[in-house]
Amino acid sequence: MSLFAELKRRNVVRMAGLYLVGAWLLVQVASTVFPAFGMPGWALRGLMIVAALGFLPALVFAWVFELTPDGLKRDAEVSSEQSIAAHTARRMDRMIIAALLIALVYFGVDKFVLAPRREAADIVAATQRLKTSAPTASPSPEPELRDRSIVVLPFLDMSQAKDQEYFSDGIAEELLNLLAKIPELRVISRSSAFSFKGKEKDIPTIARQLHVANVLEGSVRKSGNQVRITVQLIEASTDTHLWSETYDRPLDNIFAIQDEIAAAVVAQLKLKLLGDIPKTTVTHPAAYAQFLQARELDRTGSVESYKQAIEHYKQALSIAPDYAAAWEGLAATYGNQVGWGLRPVDEGYRLVREAANKALSIDQDFAAAYVDLGFAELTSGDLAGASRHIERAMQLEPGNVYIAGGASVMAMSLGRLDEAATIAKYVIERDPTNPSGFVGLGKIYRFAGMQQDSIANYRTAIELSPQFTGVHHFLGLAMLLKGVDRTQAEAVLAVMQAESAEHYRLIGLALAYHALGRAAESDAALAELVRKYERDAAYNIAYVHAFRNEPDLAFAWLEKAVEYHDTGLPDVFQQPLFKSLHKDPRWQPFLKKIGSSPAQLAAIRFNVTLPSERSAGIQGP
Repeated sequence: MSLFAELKRRNVVRMAGLYLVGAWLLVQVASTVFPAFGMPGWALRGLMIVAALGFLPALVFAWVFELTPDGLKRDAEVSSEQSIAAHTARRMDRMIIAALLIALVYFGVDKFVLAPRREAADIVAATQRLKTSAPTASPSPEPELRDRSIVVLPFLDMSQAKDQEYFSDGIAEELLNLLAKIPELRVISRSSAFSFKGKEKDIPTIARQLHVANVLEGSVRKSGNQVRITVQLIEASTDTHLWSETYDRPLDNIFAIQDEIAAAVVAQLKLKLLGDIPKTTVTHPAAYAQFLQARELDRTGSVESYKQAIEHYKQALSIAPDYAAAWEGLAATYGNQVGWGLRPVDEGYRLVREAANKALSIDQDFAAAYVDLGFAELTSGDLAGASRHIERAMQLEPGNVYIAGGASVMAMSLGRLDEAATIAKYVIERDPTNPSGFVGLGKIYRFAGMQQDSIANYRTAIELSPQFTGVHHFLGLAMLLKGVDRTQAEAVLAVMQAESAEHYRLIGLALAYHALGRAAESDAALAELVRKYERDAAYNIAYVHAFRNEPDLAFAWLEKAVEYHDTGLPDVFQQPLFKSLHKDPRWQPFLKKIGSSPAQLAAIRFNVTLPSERSAGIQGP
């Protein structure tokens, strides 16, 4: 008799099948039941280990023993006339079939009943956490935090030709970045600090608006290879000078000057630092000048300025190939081009990865480069890889608002809306005049179902910057999700029509017209959107179809979004406009396919810690 035939006779094969089906069913049930009873994660892992360890002994037991009318006996002691192995085999077959049927029923119930309920419960829980943690204090930081706060205003260009503004602004920003590396010091971000540029506002007024105790201002005069930098540290409450200094140096010493100024500011503020005062990274002065011009052009945000920024970064690198900041700036600009549809996604993020990895090969602690890599991985669907990169960036520079903003986006993409909101509020504290912070917080509230708070944040963003790309569209979405009657739907339409970006405007019109029952106009807006922006807005087109209760078209466009590597895909899980698809049998498999099912997201590790100073409590609205 062959070995396989003997295994079958002794029912070893059936025991293997019965054991595997039973163990799988047990683990599936436990994974649902254990969390409901608050059991720790190791309990489920322990059950799986025990089940795995028991497999081989079960097979040995089936080989050695046989069940007889007189009980268990060793197989060698049972004659062929006494053996009831065939009868036992039939019973085991029935048990396997029963276990498979139970597993099939469980799978169906879990997929179509329990999973949607868990998803809804997760959203409700996140919403409750946001609501119960919503602060009631004013946006002003606590008194002890105000004393350790500073804003670095843009320095004046005192050069004779008035053509060195990029250089004077760059010096101010470099000082700001240097001071921001001190955990105990609350430093207002560049966008808020520079929002007062060219405005006739006195120091106390600026300080009150930004909730800071100290202001650093200055001027730069550059002539040939010589530079004069004049700096003043002002106590805002009394508008008195705490310290001032003038530095006349050759341009070669620009980095030493920055270190001197930072050290003097720290000494004047009498901070007890945990470590040394951060030091400027020194590079070739000509490369530095090219870097400052590139960074300013990148912020302009036009098609041509991005191209010029890339050229200046490359010129800086031709002078100083080991200039990590220039490599990172190049990565960020490539990422901006991808974000605005100016460069193909695959090509753009390949360039982002190359430039960011080059920066990290020069300086492995260059935090912003990890954020660039994080966003590249997030867009490609590797949420675990993205979380590792952004987590590392936060470990290196938790006080950097750009990095903290990336951490908020990451937490939101993982469905951890309460954590995302906490980080977003922290960003707003340090960047209170930047509309993007309020847009980000508005999005978190919109996903959490807190539409009134979402609307309030979008309105604040519009007050700060009426032409901010997408903000009218996002406001319209929150209004729509709040629930509208005919009059309110007309208001949504008016908001969508005010959107300056054409693709966002077309998306909004397709939604608003549908809400008004104007099907022909909704179809026309959607058709124009598809004709002009199919590759750039596949994800958005999908949620328009979902909102219009067209599930087949919605799923077809979601598949196109995957094909086109649409940057909106990380939001699919919590996007409320897809609510109509949640009970569709295709929904959970699609989430699993892109790595965004509830179980997949919950398994991704992402732990970030904000600096020791407590969040001052920005209100939801």
